[in-house]
Amino acid sequence: MSNEDNLSDRPAVDPEKPSVARAYDWFLGGSTNTPIDRTFAERILTVLPPAKTMAVDNRNFLRRAVTYLVDAGVRQFIDIGSGIPTVGNVHQVARDLAPDAKVVYVDNDPVAVAQSRLLLREDSATTVIDADLRHPEAILDHPGTRALLDFDQPIALLMIAVLHFIPDRDDPAGIIDAYRDALPRGSYLALSHLTDETAPPELRRQVRTCIELYQNSASPLVARTRATLSQWLDGLDLVPPGVTIANQWKPDTSPPTGSEHDLVIAGLARLLV
Repeated sequence: MSNEDNLSDRPAVDPEKPSVARAYDWFLGGSTNTPIDRTFAERILTVLPPAKTMAVDNRNFLRRAVTYLVDAGVRQFIDIGSGIPTVGNVHQVARDLAPDAKVVYVDNDPVAVAQSRLLLREDSATTVIDADLRHPEAILDHPGTRALLDFDQPIALLMIAVLHFIPDRDDPAGIIDAYRDALPRGSYLALSHLTDETAPPELRRQVRTCIELYQNSASPLVARTRATLSQWLDGLDLVPPGVTIANQWKPDTSPPTGSEHDLVIAGLARLLV
């Protein structure tokens, strides 16, 4: 595993500030979180009761997308905003189908990075990078990435439940374009994102209250629409059913679980050869 990143070069973790990655871990039933994180997560639930279900929806979309990608022949993955390693991570899902799958995990939460490195220290087919998705070159040209992945072969870039922490002022469309330009042809891009576009008024009010609450965390939050995600993926080969409610993307059950007012949208697209 690559450990080139020096966490001591980063600003110290503020113990009085909740971590989104660790709160997400709590939503998924993990144990790598602190009382402050749990208090923050519980407060989120008081203003947005579906929050825990949304975390599970994201994890289920990740599982289905990785399964699709392995079936399509992909063996290389970059998971940006990977958070705390919990059951159902990318390398676990992929290797159930393809034991030779390789995964680069990326996060900018130093606790998430340290815990990931500890848990994956014996796994030579994974690496963990401390980096921010706003800097594509720092991730794609990282020595750990280049040592593990073959850029002459397709790579699946996963941005699951992370882009809604990137405000418009940081130009998420431009960031995605930079990744698209750098990945090998035939690669894939998977996205999931918070939305409130189909929510009834009361649920939309809850989402807006949650967004206000996140302004006091290390990662402010923004909701976007299917049209916006579709614009980010414009020019790529969208895998059916395109950008849709996460539970309706190649669901495990028919009809899919969830409702038309689900708050997570998702899509997967292939870079044209």
